[in-house]
Amino acid sequence: MVSFDHREPGTDPAVWTPFLDTRSAAPVDLGGIGSVVVLAPHPDDETLGAGGLIATAADAGLPTHVVLLTRGERSHPDSPTTTASELATVRDDEFTRALATLHPGVTASSVGISDGGTREHRDEVTDALRRALDDAARPTLVVAPWRGDGHRDHRIAGEVAEAVTAEAAGVSLLTYPIWAWHWDDPSASAQPWDRARVLPLADAVRERKRAALDAYASQVRPLSGAAGDEAIIDDRHAAHHLRSTEWFFVPEPTASRSRESFDAHYERKPEGWDFERSWYERRKRAVTLAALPRERYRSALELGCATGVLTAALAERADAVLGTDISAAPLARAAVRAPGARFVQASLPAEWPAGRWDLVVMSEVGYYLSPDDLDETIDRVLGSLDDDGVLVACHWRHPDDEAVSSGDAVDARLAERWPRPALVRHVEPDFVLSVLPGPGVVSVARAEGLVR
Repeated sequence: MVSFDHREPGTDPAVWTPFLDTRSAAPVDLGGIGSVVVLAPHPDDETLGAGGLIATAADAGLPTHVVLLTRGERSHPDSPTTTASELATVRDDEFTRALATLHPGVTASSVGISDGGTREHRDEVTDALRRALDDAARPTLVVAPWRGDGHRDHRIAGEVAEAVTAEAAGVSLLTYPIWAWHWDDPSASAQPWDRARVLPLADAVRERKRAALDAYASQVRPLSGAAGDEAIIDDRHAAHHLRSTEWFFVPEPTASRSRESFDAHYERKPEGWDFERSWYERRKRAVTLAALPRERYRSALELGCATGVLTAALAERADAVLGTDISAAPLARAAVRAPGARFVQASLPAEWPAGRWDLVVMSEVGYYLSPDDLDETIDRVLGSLDDDGVLVACHWRHPDDEAVSSGDAVDARLAERWPRPALVRHVEPDFVLSVLPGPGVVSVARAEGLVR
């Protein structure tokens, strides 16, 4: 955690100028974006870090919404003239006026977490962002503080934004620095400049940003001449944010769960999960098999077959079954459990097996894949599935510390990418199951000739 004092002069804004002039960064591209959601830990963070982007997006007609987490009432903890309650009311009004200055069409919601308390209320931050995304037109650009900014509330907001956007379909993320300009050193910068994006600001937008910042009188001017009432954002600090450009970072790409982590899991637990004794597992397996629209298949592919318990059941419904897993250890057990099936160790989607299939099963696998790997896996399935084939995807809906997304996020992405509606979609508190058909699949009754 970075330690800094906002009362110290900090890095001279002029020192950043030659550094930024030499940075090569892709521009922020709002083309194709359906809406923008900005996460602000305190009133004024949205203007300092993303005021130009807010104004630019709103000018372009994009619905733009700011989620304010705290009221910023602890900005002057040593003030002898103003209480925290009084400051909260002042900053509420300043926030409203600042947004109207950036663009009158910008909307906002306030969560009301205590200033400095986001760590203790992380779930409320998560819920607030998810609610905003529920109402946002896709594709949605989320803009949130950079998690390395050095302020605890900024870190929590950044971490939550990364987690929520990683599991949401049709959502991208940009993060903005606030205090890093103050404490960081351009000669040995800690900021991820290899992932930087830059937004040039039109003169009129820059002037509206300047006016919006000026609306925060409690922050840019002293509350009084008394000690403890000094300006939080003096001219020197404001200069960092009133440049002709705004700078953002894209999050580091999420990696799929590693082979090493699965190997370690099977070393601790050779059977992996309690597939055979757990009623939950046995019932889920029965639901999965019951959802198959055909009694028999020519060629089935199971992605992430683990120790082969489901594979053995699939072998009773298919002429040929291939099971794959990233780890070698469970495949040895799977070969014993399902001797009629074939098994290959493979890291998907890169090591995709050759062949065509009329049944592909993805059970409890998708949320271990990065967004890019999940998309490529979907493409691979579509490219190797026969017209009369189906993909059956079943995923746990509760948190998993080893997962990189969630079962709901995987199911949503499958629905978004699959070219046809689901034939079956079963949702309950513990898992979600979807059967996604090829172009030649018809309903069971139609296949049986019961309806025309």
